[in-house]
Amino acid sequence: MLAKAYSATPRGIGALFVTVEVDRIRAQMPSVTVVGLPDTAVREARDRIFSAIRHLGRRSEPANVVINLAPADERKEGATLDLPMAAAFLAAAGHLPVDRLEKRLLLGELSLEGRLQPVRGVLPIALAARDHGVPEIVLPAANAREAGVVAGLEVVAAATLGQVVEYLRSGTRFEPEALGDGHGRSPLPPPQPDLADVVGQEQARRALEVAAAGGHHLLLMGPPGSGKSMLARRLPGILPPLTAEEALETTCVYSVSTRVPRPSGLLEWRPFRAPHHTVSLAALVGGGANPQPGEVSLAHNGVLFLDELTEFRRDALEGLRQPLEDRVVTVSRARSSLSFPAGFQLVAAANPCPCGHLGDDRRDCLCTPHAVHRYRSRLSGPLVDRIDLQVQVPAVPWRALADDRRGEPSRAVAERVWAARQRQGARLAEGGLRCNADMGPDAIRRWARPDDDGRRLLEQASRALGLSARAWHRILRVARSIADLADAESISAAHVAEAIAYRSLDREAGASART
Repeated sequence: MLAKAYSATPRGIGALFVTVEVDRIRAQMPSVTVVGLPDTAVREARDRIFSAIRHLGRRSEPANVVINLAPADERKEGATLDLPMAAAFLAAAGHLPVDRLEKRLLLGELSLEGRLQPVRGVLPIALAARDHGVPEIVLPAANAREAGVVAGLEVVAAATLGQVVEYLRSGTRFEPEALGDGHGRSPLPPPQPDLADVVGQEQARRALEVAAAGGHHLLLMGPPGSGKSMLARRLPGILPPLTAEEALETTCVYSVSTRVPRPSGLLEWRPFRAPHHTVSLAALVGGGANPQPGEVSLAHNGVLFLDELTEFRRDALEGLRQPLEDRVVTVSRARSSLSFPAGFQLVAAANPCPCGHLGDDRRDCLCTPHAVHRYRSRLSGPLVDRIDLQVQVPAVPWRALADDRRGEPSRAVAERVWAARQRQGARLAEGGLRCNADMGPDAIRRWARPDDDGRRLLEQASRALGLSARAWHRILRVARSIADLADAESISAAHVAEAIAYRSLDREAGASART
C-alpha cells in the first residue's frame, strides 16, 4: 500500500517542501530503503522511527518498505523528516487513514521511545507553509511557540508520536505547556548598558549617535582603556526597536542556526554579536559542509562588534567586504547555493599601533614608524573605505575619571535617533530604502546633495585628502544623517565638515601624502 505525508526542511532561511512517499509490499525478507538524496541523519531515521513505532505497540507483517523523499534531486538534511516518515509508514500499514495526511505539514525528530524532539528551522518552514496556502502544521510541543508567531497558520503541537497518531485518527488535540500564552514571544530582553556610564569622549559619543541615526558602520581607534568597547556595547540601546518584519527575519536566522540556542519565540530586540578575533572565515561569514549562517548573519538587523580588529585573520576581514556592501552572504556548494541575510551594523575597535599608545598623552609610544605602518596595513583600503565613520578615541584624562557627573543617558539619545529615523523613513520609503547608509549614488544625488558652501568644502577636502568615490559618497551619507539629527532639510557646510571629521584615517593618509 502506498501512503504520502508532507513536510519541509530548512533551506537557507527558506524551506524546501518534501513529499514523503512510503510503499510497503509484504515479503518474507523485510527491508527498508530510503531514497531521494538523504543525508546521514535522514538515513538513520529509519532506525528511530521503527523503534518509536514498536513503543506504540503497533505490529506489522514483514514487508519490503521503500521511502522516497521527493524532489529526488534535492539533498535532504536533518531530522525534521522523522515524523512524516513514521506517519506515512503507519498509513501504509493501515494504522492511519491515508486521507488524514493531506493538507498539513508534519515535522519533528523522534526519540527511540517515540517522544517528539524539537527541530531547527521551524519559523521559516511555517512562513513558507502559510505563503503556499498550507492550512496546518503538526510539530513538537517545544517548537509550538516559535511557529505560533505566524498568523494564519493552524499549529498543532504534540509531545509524542502517540499523540500525533491519536490526533490524525480522531482529531483529539493536546495542549502542552510549551504553548504558553499563545503569543509566540520570547522572554524580555536583557537590560542594555547606559551611555550615561561613559565618561568624557564627547566626539565618540556623538559619532555613536550619528551611526545609530543613519545605520552607518563605525571604526573606533584609540589606546587601551579609552572606552572603545564600552561605547560599542551601548549602541544597541540607542537603536530603534525592531519592526515586525525585522523581528521575523532575525528570528528566522536564529531558527536555522546550530551555533546559538533555539529561539522560543519571536526575537524582539536587536542582536549584538562580538566574536573573538580568532574566529575563522566560515564562522564569521558563514559556510561549512552543511552551510550555516555566520556571525554576520546572526547580527542581522543588529550590531556586529569586532574588537581588536587588526588581530583578526586577513581572510576573515576580507570576507566582510561583500556583506558590508550587499547585506547578504551567498554560500556556494557543488550542488546548491544558499543565501543568508547579513544586514548588520559594524562597530570595530582597534589600537592605533602595536603598543597601543600612539597619540596617548599619558604614555610614550614605543613603536617605530615602520611598525605602525605595517600594523595599519592589516586593514586593507577597500575594507576601511566601506566604514562610514572612523573616529579617534583618546585616553580619558584622570580629572574626568574623578568627576562624579554622569553623561547623557541612552534614552535621551535614542529619542533623537528615533526622530531622525522617522525623517529618513518618510523620505526613503519611495525608494524602498531602510536608512541613509543604504543610499546608492542615485539616492545620494536625489536626497543628499549639499548646498553650495557644503559642496565647495567637500571638493576641497577631496583634493587635500585624496578621497575615493566611495569615500565621497559615504561622507554625504553621514552628512545627511547629521542633518536629520538637526531636523534640517538641506545639508550645510557645517554638516559636511562634521562628516569629514569622522574620516580620521583618510585625514592621516592625506597628511602623510603631503609630507
